[in-house]
Amino acid sequence: MQHRVIVLGAGYTGAGAAGRLARRLRREDVAITLVTAEPDFVERVRNHQLATGQDLRPRPLSEIFAGTGVALRLAKVTGVDVDRKTVAIAGANGTEELEYDTLVYALGSDWNSQGVLGTAEHAYQIASRTGALRLRERLAGLDAGQAVVVVGGGLTGVEAATEIAEARPDLDVALAVSGGLGDWLSPKGREHVGKVFGRLGITAYEHAAISGVEADHVTTADGKVIPAAVTVWTAGFAVHPIAKATSLEVSGTGQIVVDRTMRSVSHPDVYAVGDAAMAMGAGDKPLRMSCASGIPAAWLAADAIAARLTGRKVPNKTIGYFNLCVSLGRKEGLIQYVTADDRAKQAVLTGRLAAVYKELICKSAAWSVANPTLGLPTRHHRVTHEQTPTRQQTV
Repeated sequence: MQHRVIVLGAGYTGAGAAGRLARRLRREDVAITLVTAEPDFVERVRNHQLATGQDLRPRPLSEIFAGTGVALRLAKVTGVDVDRKTVAIAGANGTEELEYDTLVYALGSDWNSQGVLGTAEHAYQIASRTGALRLRERLAGLDAGQAVVVVGGGLTGVEAATEIAEARPDLDVALAVSGGLGDWLSPKGREHVGKVFGRLGITAYEHAAISGVEADHVTTADGKVIPAAVTVWTAGFAVHPIAKATSLEVSGTGQIVVDRTMRSVSHPDVYAVGDAAMAMGAGDKPLRMSCASGIPAAWLAADAIAARLTGRKVPNKTIGYFNLCVSLGRKEGLIQYVTADDRAKQAVLTGRLAAVYKELICKSAAWSVANPTLGLPTRHHRVTHEQTPTRQQTV
């Protein structure tokens, strides 16, 4: 019988894991099913571009996985029973239950309102393609001089604010951050972001935690009112809630706790990758929710699954960081070099060269997904044994 592998989610991590498994294992030995509610691969790191009116290249998943041996199921995941080893889905043909031998959980994350009043009713988000398209329509309808406030001073917030300001210089764009602008960067990095904000006319409200969102303004924790015809909420991400409803061991954030091979510490037939996983990286620090963490984690999980099924040596790697790539509109960028455990170094790359660098990173990430069985040499290994589904298994 074929070993049944089900991958949930077809973002960078899910699609990447499915493609890498197809490259590693023989079709005669494994049946790989990729479950996703989206017919196209979504370049999430470009959602701020989509929101400002830029058209992105469509990447149908049916074309990406044609001829790879990966079966694509367009359906929404409604539940997972890790004790019965089943996944409940709802698609065009109604509800269905799929059985698996190995599960790769890559359902990712969505925006996080942080419980702030008014966000659900009045704020826009770019964590999803749907959200980015909704914001795109709203921005297109704004008149010159109207105010746009982006909330959240992380990577997503900085990129969204600069992209909007560059695309619509007639708008009054501001960024509200709970700490200092770019306080996660080196001094040189913060200085460059400040200069770009100045050139683009973006107002930075520092140490301005937002406590409420209304249709025409936001309110800070200290009572300051900031006008906002549009509020874009980028203050963090929340993981998909399905894992927390299972008997999997999860963290306080609802992420699946995994070992160094992205394998669940409580259920050895389940692997979690990307934002859905609580994984430790270099320096025993949790990996942050990012493409930079997710893609290598997906490759590591796929290689570990293939190794265990084929009787080969299980990879023993630690995921670390090298740099942080920030787009500041289409013409400017910042490459912040970091330590393996994600602490900012003094070295940075700025300007047009940094923008080109970031663009190449985005293109290479999309290319790796769009060409799942190309790139590295294809080595289809024979499955020699199946993983023993006991909780006592160790790496």
